[in-house]
Amino acid sequence: MTVKKAVLLLSGGLDSATVLAMARARGFEVYALSFRYGQRHAIELKAASHIAKALGAKEHKIADIDLRLFGGSALTDDIAVPKHDSVEAMDAGIPITYVPARNTIFLSFALAWAEVLKAYDIFIGVNAVDYSGYPDCRPEFIRAFEATANLATAYGVEAKRRITIHAPLMEMSKADIIREGLALGVDYALTESCYDPLPGGKACGTCDSCLLRARGFEENGMQDPARE
Repeated sequence: MTVKKAVLLLSGGLDSATVLAMARARGFEVYALSFRYGQRHAIELKAASHIAKALGAKEHKIADIDLRLFGGSALTDDIAVPKHDSVEAMDAGIPITYVPARNTIFLSFALAWAEVLKAYDIFIGVNAVDYSGYPDCRPEFIRAFEATANLATAYGVEAKRRITIHAPLMEMSKADIIREGLALGVDYALTESCYDPLPGGKACGTCDSCLLRARGFEENGMQDPARE
């Protein structure tokens, strides 16, 4: 029986952990890819390693790239991460935590590894419901990159099947994502979502990512297991 291989972008947060569980449930042998890209919240990489092991990834690689070279984001530059009292108070428009071209870069790396593995499936945990307004989390971006992947690679051009970019969380709220993950056995205590962790690694609780995460667990009538 032919093994179904997939490359999956694994940040260490709850979204990508859920997608890893979903890909495994669909029968994929998952090759997880994380990035040390100069992010201020590099603590997420430790979480990614734990998640990859716990959820049965075949292999987990961490690629080193330095997006601090360009800056332009509160995650990679000397710019304050926005903090708010509630989700409703979050800024409209594209926030300063957007990292220029990040998902384009990450998916390009995933595509390169997928070509070597002859994996025709790539998973990413973006969604267009509970997200912070990033342009590279929209369905039209995913469709455009999928078209590019099939044009830009030797195995995409020569093979008899298409490369597919899976974004299974695209239309799900954070609460929906958490419910899905719990049903698949995801231990969210292993995940890290904070954009601006305090010294020692504790989540700040007031950045956009922390607020969206907290609301997702509240809507499920439970406390965040990583904050207990």
